Amino acid sequence: MSEIFDQITSSPMFGVALCIVTFAAGVALNKKLRSPIVNPLLIAIGLTIAVLEVFRIPLENFDKGGDVVSMFLGPATAALALSIYRQLELLKKNFLPIFLGCLAGCVTSMGSVYLLCRLFGLDDSLTASLLPKSVTTPIAMELSEQAGGVVPITVAMVVVTGILGAVAAPLLIRVFHVKNPIAAGVGLGAASHAVGTSKAIELGEVQGAMSGISLSISGILTVLLSLFLT
Repeated sequence: MSEIFDQITSSPMFGVALCIVTFAAGVALNKKLRSPIVNPLLIAIGLTIAVLEVFRIPLENFDKGGDVVSMFLGPATAALALSIYRQLELLKKNFLPIFLGCLAGCVTSMGSVYLLCRLFGLDDSLTASLLPKSVTTPIAMELSEQAGGVVPITVAMVVVTGILGAVAAPLLIRVFHVKNPIAAGVGLGAASHAVGTSKAIELGEVQGAMSGISLSISGILTVLLSLFLT
């Protein structure tokens, strides 16, 4: 029985299936409770960890399927181009404020991380790991690796940043009375990358398109700014 269980969990399909099932459970729970706190990605992460711990499944087994899912991260990010294309005229009319909004977001994110790391005496490796926390995972991983950071820490911080942004966004939009959908989308994309963009798409097509645009612009700006901080 143990051998059969090991064979099942060591198959790449196990990791893929676990990701799909846990995320589907998160989506269903989110729709039922209708609360931004019940984020599907957060629920999926928690359930996945619980399954691995309860059944004592080695992380290496899960990674065989998890790597397959991760492979689609790049294409999924590129697919955001569709919503951007639909709002191309809006982008042309508002390019300068969108660009300046992304620049402000990148400077604030990276600047605050850099200053706090120096304040608390963190070494250069951890600083390099945390600096790209607000951009999408493929860019963040590459920046972290090139700067001598710890890539797993970078990935964890990117996930945490994205989830916090997606959870807090609806509340912050109401608290600060953000009426402009362009401003809401740019703020989400610049602060919490692809996860924030998924929440922006739920808020509206304009918000989603602007978030996708700011995600891309913020990624480019972060690469340039990292040259001066690492």
